[in-house]
Amino acid sequence: MRQAIVRREVKSGLTSLAWPRRILLCCLVFYHTSAQQKEFWAIELVESVPIETTLDNPDIRDAHEVWLEMIRGAKKTLDIEQFYISNEPNEPLDDILSAIIAAGERGVRVRIIVDARMHNTYPWPADSLATLKDISLRIIDFGKLAGGIQHAKFFIVDGEEMFLGSQNFDWRALKHIHELGLRLKFPQLVRVYSDVFELDWRLAEQNDRASVSRLLKHNRYQIPFHLAVDSSDTLTMSPTFSPLSLISDTTLWDEKQIGRLLADAQEEILLQFLSYSPVGRNKSYYAMFETALRSAAARGVKVKMIVSDWAIETPEIYHLKSLSTIPNIEVRFTAIPEWSGGYIPFARVEHCKFIVVDGRRFWLGTSNGEKSYFYTSRNLGIIIENKRLSERLQQIFFKSWDSPYAQTVRPEKEYKAREHGERR
Repeated sequence: MRQAIVRREVKSGLTSLAWPRRILLCCLVFYHTSAQQKEFWAIELVESVPIETTLDNPDIRDAHEVWLEMIRGAKKTLDIEQFYISNEPNEPLDDILSAIIAAGERGVRVRIIVDARMHNTYPWPADSLATLKDISLRIIDFGKLAGGIQHAKFFIVDGEEMFLGSQNFDWRALKHIHELGLRLKFPQLVRVYSDVFELDWRLAEQNDRASVSRLLKHNRYQIPFHLAVDSSDTLTMSPTFSPLSLISDTTLWDEKQIGRLLADAQEEILLQFLSYSPVGRNKSYYAMFETALRSAAARGVKVKMIVSDWAIETPEIYHLKSLSTIPNIEVRFTAIPEWSGGYIPFARVEHCKFIVVDGRRFWLGTSNGEKSYFYTSRNLGIIIENKRLSERLQQIFFKSWDSPYAQTVRPEKEYKAREHGERR
């Protein structure tokens, strides 16, 4: 279903929208005007879909198109923070990397941060970009800083608009993986994420845990941001971050914000992650999701969760089976068929990370449903309250839920996780 979610305000001669008409099919677009300022604000859902599947949504633009548009439009700065960068010749990321190089050549200040552990796995093309005089690259070691990884995936253009979502800077993420993200043009909101980038940029210079106390400046942002879309519709936004030890405003911690979102559910919770487990790597029990979901189900909330078939390993599958025995909770996993051209490692999977509550509010971010993403690793997200965008996310969820790729987790059935790594 195609739907336009648009506000037109005719003030001070503003009679047309700044983005092409096609973009309006699945985004909120409006102007904010006052005596002092005249600004264009927008939010757009963006997807990536595995080729040869039925998961595509024609009204939602692909990340490849949106990324190119944003990077090519950069005039002053381009700040990129990614888990890693991985490319193959003649694949979709080629255009993105060329656009980044071109941005630097035309005078845009380009800064890139990647994770140390994954850089060891994928040194190229990050190292090639670092040799260019117009591009600065730093490698951040979250293992040293907090015990985890830099898992966030976002970039900021001119300090005014940004992209965040599940997509890594990986050619597979643009062609062979189901991903979901957001393009956000809210300068006040973007500044909060810019502060996180600036902190990580400074931390990556030395990767010394002792420098955290000196570089981390505690702050309290005026959150949430409230905007009127029209007389019957509003938009409320709250950025979220992890880990708790490396965010300046601790009220924006991902875990706390998501826990509150789940606790407020009255009718329905929809969750989609790559993976879910209530047991951490050190075998400790992680209660946040389990407690919140079981409590919601006990008060009559209908809970539905999708994970990928990478998540049905032992012992994770036992926890998914246990959760599925609770009345009002149903769990499914999806298995995306292999590409007709052959096996691709770390691909052909649903990698989305979002939660929709009561068809009114949602969280979308870079964390999976496991403890380490909130306690030791850099991640980020956003909670948005808006009925029309939430309903569109519901539709995306149920397209996967009802797809031929989805299977209900049955307690009595044996499962085997699909091979997804490099073949030796």
